Amino acid sequence: QVQLVESGGGLVQAGGSLRLSCAASRSIFSFNAMGWYRQAPGNERELVATLTSSSTARYADSVKGRFTISRDNAKNTVYLQMNSLKPEDTAVYYCNALSGWSNYWGQGTQVTVSS
Repeated sequence: QVQLVESGGGLVQAGGSLRLSCAASRSIFSFNAMGWYRQAPGNERELVATLTSSSTARYADSVKGRFTISRDNAKNTVYLQMNSLKPEDTAVYYCNALSGWSNYWGQGTQVTVSS
């Protein structure tokens, strides 16, 4: 069973930055893709950013130019650098890993952006 552990969430003022980390319990080379999703109260979970095993990144339109997804293969960790944060970025952020037909999720980390 794969475990994904997120960290780095917190409270930040609008315009600030946070970096989220997602540590996997096995080599991230084994995943077809890893990514970040978020869910705000009353909303459905939505894609924020994904990174394939071939290093192709995809972003939601709402975060393009502000967020960057990256990975450190040696640490089996994926990151989400979030800059110029806005109150509408407030949500629980979830790490995701896709391996074949298997889809894995972390427990989530809260990001709150105050205006």
